[in-house]
Amino acid sequence: MTGTTTIGRRAALGLGLASGAAAIARPARAAPRVVKIGMLMPFSGPWAREGILERMGAEMAIADVNAAGGIKSLGGAKLVLVPYDTQDSAEKAKDGATRMIADHPDLVAALGCWLSTFTLAATEVSERAKLPWLTHGYSDAITSRGFRYVFDTSAPASYQAAHTVPALLAMAHAVGKHPTRVALIGDNTAASVSFTKPLRDHVLKDLGLKLVLDETYTPPLADASGLVQPLRAAHADLLLLASSNVPDDKLLLDALHEFGLSAHLPALTEGGHMVAPEVVRTTGRDIVQGMMAVVTNWPGPGTGPLVERFKRRTKEAWMGQESIFAYGHIMLLRQLLEQAGAATRPAIEHGLRTIDITDGPAMYFPGHRLQFDAHGLRVGATLVIVQWQNGAPVAVYPPDTATAKPIWAE
Repeated sequence: MTGTTTIGRRAALGLGLASGAAAIARPARAAPRVVKIGMLMPFSGPWAREGILERMGAEMAIADVNAAGGIKSLGGAKLVLVPYDTQDSAEKAKDGATRMIADHPDLVAALGCWLSTFTLAATEVSERAKLPWLTHGYSDAITSRGFRYVFDTSAPASYQAAHTVPALLAMAHAVGKHPTRVALIGDNTAASVSFTKPLRDHVLKDLGLKLVLDETYTPPLADASGLVQPLRAAHADLLLLASSNVPDDKLLLDALHEFGLSAHLPALTEGGHMVAPEVVRTTGRDIVQGMMAVVTNWPGPGTGPLVERFKRRTKEAWMGQESIFAYGHIMLLRQLLEQAGAATRPAIEHGLRTIDITDGPAMYFPGHRLQFDAHGLRVGATLVIVQWQNGAPVAVYPPDTATAKPIWAE
């Protein structure tokens, strides 16, 4: 009896010591830790400028979250961005995704890759790793493959094609213009193909427009003269461009100016690259004046303070699509982490599948709603048309986002 009691007391003492040790150790486990978010973007090559702008937006968001105390439901966990470079091809983007996931198995989510061609390749890897992936890629194929872990916050290119041209016609009719002859010049990247295919198939015909020039090229361009010169003989009164990077934009704009078309031919391209600061710096205010771009995000009403902080932090002239998308994606992940109280891939994936909000991070997306359908496409995603006016891009459509009236080339 006595022996049993002694053993019992020793056991109790041992348990007490163990509990005490656990109590001492507990604060260390509860201390703020790190939550890693991957970012796979082009930081080199022709598409590098867009990736850099994305990184600026993401880094600012992470700095804001961490300065506000981190993820409070995780004991003040700090967010850390893990950037990897896609470089200049789909193969390298896929390799970058493989390395990023292998090097950092504790990633809870990732952002990427701006260019849809790269996104399609990289998400083949992230899907197998069950890594939630946020993108604003335009290609319809991104969310039509039956993937479970890919979520797109942009309106797809087919939607853009169907809605952009009617918006352009409405702008033209408002100033007494009635374009009927359309020229189309685009590259063969995934988003551009998704944008131009419905234009060729039915959109232009449905609107009574005639396609008088149709050119496709492989980026990057060495010279755009051969693409632009036929425009003079085509007598188009509206040009739709589907380029995908700033260097190509410069060559196309220079060629339009060289052939005397930039001041007289209304033109629109797809994507935020056309309204990057480098475009006006490398071409000139007069050459870009009036050029339009269809994007799927742009700072709107209520984002003024954010834009001013971004400009002070980055020394950029303005905050555009890429930066506000990245900022919004980080803020969305922050909310999901706070709600879940768990930094795991299943928690993020579940949060993305079930979220439906019109406040908080939703303010950083047109339509101010964050909800995803069964395919991972954001519900209600729409488009914004931005135009170069007096050396700066301004939103001219839709009316609830516009900060200026559109101008139409004579």
